[in-house]
Amino acid sequence: MGGDLADWVGRRPTIIFGCLIFIIGVILQTASQGLGLIVAGRLVAGFGVGFVSAIIILYMSEIAPRKVRGALVSGYQFCICVGLLLASCVDYGTQDRTDSGSYRIPIALQMAWALILAGGIFLLPESPRYFVRKGQMDKAAVVLSRLRDQPLDSDYVRDELAEIIANHEFEMQVVPHGNYFQQWANCFRGSIWQGGSYIRRTILGTSMQMMQQWTGCNFIFYFGTTFFQQLGTIDDPFLMSLVTTLVNVCSTPISFYTMEKLGRRTLLIWGALGMLTCEFIVAIVGTCKPDDDTAIKAMLAFICIYIFFFATTWGPGAWVVIGEVFPLPIRAKGVALSTASNWLWNCIIAVITPYMVDEDKGNLGPKVFYIWGGLCTCCFVYAYLLVPETKGLTLEQVDQMLSESTPRTSAKWKPHTTFAAEMGMTEKAAVAAGHAENHGDSE
Repeated sequence: MGGDLADWVGRRPTIIFGCLIFIIGVILQTASQGLGLIVAGRLVAGFGVGFVSAIIILYMSEIAPRKVRGALVSGYQFCICVGLLLASCVDYGTQDRTDSGSYRIPIALQMAWALILAGGIFLLPESPRYFVRKGQMDKAAVVLSRLRDQPLDSDYVRDELAEIIANHEFEMQVVPHGNYFQQWANCFRGSIWQGGSYIRRTILGTSMQMMQQWTGCNFIFYFGTTFFQQLGTIDDPFLMSLVTTLVNVCSTPISFYTMEKLGRRTLLIWGALGMLTCEFIVAIVGTCKPDDDTAIKAMLAFICIYIFFFATTWGPGAWVVIGEVFPLPIRAKGVALSTASNWLWNCIIAVITPYMVDEDKGNLGPKVFYIWGGLCTCCFVYAYLLVPETKGLTLEQVDQMLSESTPRTSAKWKPHTTFAAEMGMTEKAAVAAGHAENHGDSE
């Protein structure tokens, strides 16, 4: 739904609409006096989060300059981490309350961030690629000029706009125009063995988000307090859970630099290797010496190191990649499908994890890290075989690179031509910029 709305009315209105839906859900939960209204409010708020989480990545990827796109999109994951930390702090501060404030205060505070996001997005421009998709080239030129802080008639604006227009028109020549269902079916066009095919990109985006959940990160963030309590030697499990969240927050900003310096593919490969190493160490130590205080301290240390690896690599990296690999005709829908995959696997793991670790069920304790370590091994193989390097490329160059290279050779790929040059679109962009400038002068 978010992808459809973003293509229909724009990226900004969709995000603002999602915030409003979320606020309605929060109000319902805060006003509740029983389980029924809380569930209904959670359901409504969930729709709002779905709209926002899918389209924020799309919007950021489309407006960001290529040299800092990875860093800016990594900021999305950083904000998630800050949100988790603030939520933990609020929960910690209200844990001893015995009145309705114990749940109403944490829930109601969520409304503030939705208001801030909606207000901030309202002041920002629409994506120029959305205007190109709608055929409004003069508006695209104006927005691009504002985003790049360049005059309308600058070569920088004209060249970038020409490339966006040419890439879109090229893609529209090979993608059939059809009804609503045909537009969604376009996400699955082509051969799975062809690197640049739409189905290959859709599989890459959805599986990337699946793998992010397979790292086991949310086991710590969702069930960390329960797990630390089961270890038996930690005085304040809730505080230890707060520490792991703090490690997550402090580590994520490192990716602002490394995402552009080292690249997406490199970080995902080495991040998976670091995480699986830490997880197997925790599993082995916890199995061999479950009651040793020193061993438990070592386990906690490696859990923090594991979170460091996640926060600097797979946490932001998965979001960065899904915002880059889809072509404009299916970008909104592709990112929406990928985000839906994230939430689906988030839900699956949240449901099955208690059956693995609860004392009256699986009671695996530290042995559960054998499972997460095994899944992280899958993430390592996946990143090596299937994830391309998109560092330093425009979204249009990423489109070209995926068609001309393999994931393992993608880091060596260099732009050698442009869609604008091949299709003669430079003049069209200049005309659009000229129309926009004349329109601005007439006003």
